Amino acid sequence: MNIPTAQDAVPLVSLSLTTEHDIFVLRRSGKAAAEALGVEKQDQIRLATALSELGRDLLASSEPAVTFGLVQGPDPVLRVSMFWKDGHGPGQESMLAAARLVQIHHTPSQRTLVIEQQLTVDAQTPESLQHTRELLMAHSGSSVSEDARAQTSDLIAALEESRAQREELRRLNEELEETNRGVVALYSELSEELEETNRGVVALYAELDEKSRQLREASEAKTRFWANVSHELRTPVNSVVGLARLLLEFDVERLNEEQRRQVSLISASGATLLALVDELLDVAKAESGRLEPNWAPVDLRVVLGQLRGTLRGYGHGRDVELMVADRDLHMVSDDVMLTRILRNLLSNALKFTEAGTVRLDVVTESTADGDHVLFTVTDTGIGIPAEEQQQIFEEFYQVRGPHQRGRPGTGLGLPYARRLTGLLGGTLTLTSSPGSGTRVTVRLPVGRPVPAAAGGGEPGPPLVTVLVTVDDDDAFRATVRPVLDQLAQRVVEVDQGSRAGSVVRRERPEAVLLDLHMPDLDGYAVLAEFAGDPDLREIPVVVLTSAPRASLDHDRLTHARAVLGKATLTLSQLESAFSAFTPHTQGSAGRKDITP
Repeated sequence: MNIPTAQDAVPLVSLSLTTEHDIFVLRRSGKAAAEALGVEKQDQIRLATALSELGRDLLASSEPAVTFGLVQGPDPVLRVSMFWKDGHGPGQESMLAAARLVQIHHTPSQRTLVIEQQLTVDAQTPESLQHTRELLMAHSGSSVSEDARAQTSDLIAALEESRAQREELRRLNEELEETNRGVVALYSELSEELEETNRGVVALYAELDEKSRQLREASEAKTRFWANVSHELRTPVNSVVGLARLLLEFDVERLNEEQRRQVSLISASGATLLALVDELLDVAKAESGRLEPNWAPVDLRVVLGQLRGTLRGYGHGRDVELMVADRDLHMVSDDVMLTRILRNLLSNALKFTEAGTVRLDVVTESTADGDHVLFTVTDTGIGIPAEEQQQIFEEFYQVRGPHQRGRPGTGLGLPYARRLTGLLGGTLTLTSSPGSGTRVTVRLPVGRPVPAAAGGGEPGPPLVTVLVTVDDDDAFRATVRPVLDQLAQRVVEVDQGSRAGSVVRRERPEAVLLDLHMPDLDGYAVLAEFAGDPDLREIPVVVLTSAPRASLDHDRLTHARAVLGKATLTLSQLESAFSAFTPHTQGSAGRKDITP
């Protein structure tokens, strides 16, 4: 540690210590210098007291002296240096007492003691230095009685200041206690308000739970009512429709023209009523969660052809043209649900179009979330106001107006179509403008959407690790691939029967999916090759075919573990076939005929 020296400071005054009177002078000089240099009152007394204690101990040493100096700079300091020629200097007790009051640097080997008091920047002006020197010189000639009176005055001043501080502290304590009482009162008030609010929230939650329960029970009652009424209506309506058809087919000679017309009206009205009953029943099943898609490969050309035939003549008597696209596409879906969605949309468009066109377009779309098919129904009809475009998806809601005359309906078409679209993993969107027609787009995945597992977990493990599918039909392989991806960790495709043996030897799959009719080497020959090869005969083979059961050569299919029809192929059929020959049962499972 570097000890400051007197040479670092601007000298102010030097004093010698020989008598007790000099100690009084030292004390008064220290206080006067600190006061002149702007030191606070309490720090003045601390400095004077420390100098008095240390100076009194120095009287026992040889030739003690004291110098006052000012260290200038950014952080000015009043420095008091004590020197003695011989002896031990100040005692340990005095040093400890002074160290509590001021900053001390002690060098016993050099017989030096330095005391420092921090000052403000303004303390180092020439005027301050001159004033300080004058005060120090004035105090050097003071008497013992004057010093005693000054010390007594300082003590009284210190006591007065201490008393004032105690009074201020008492006042502050009273204010703090008053503040604390206010805080406690405010806390109590807020706590009571919070408890009251919590009671209200609890009561509101209880009321909401009760309302939710009532709404749930009402919805369940409505669903049961729909289901019961639909079941009860279906039997008599079926009887009406059936009897009307019998009359038209077998009693046509006994009916005159008017009677035939009336029976035809009965048959048509009964068929319409039966369709409405089926729709109500499906809505009830969907709301209760009992309507599940029957996933299977779908040939869109067949579906679109059925729609054209069913809806032909629907707009009879009006100048409306129905245009349904003819697309050769395949997808995995529920053909019944898909047909009902499109029929509802097309019939709705035809119903509210007086003249112009109703059009169904079909396109494919590839995005980051997979391949999709877009079915778009556009019409040139009356359109739907913007404020009612959300309400029309509420069950039984119908846009009111003169356009409703002669156009009966239940208001279930669009809600029913949107609900079925959701079950198939797709979306249904609508845009419309009054007088400019309506556009409805149904977006469905090409393959079966993978459902989220309960509780947010992962789907179940695949049934087989590697699956080889042998089929020359590129469209069918693309259609069934999403289904197979759910059953196998890896799917290897082969487009020629002649390559089946080499691929199976290389891949060693746990199952083979084999088309029966291929141009180069058909499924019968591939089965025979597998049966005659010791390395291949134990690999389970599932045969796929679109041929009728009666045309199959069953004697040549004995090596197949299962035979499934392509037209009605479903995920559950494949799961059943694959689960029959899990690794621990291979070689023992019998063949399953699941062809239609």
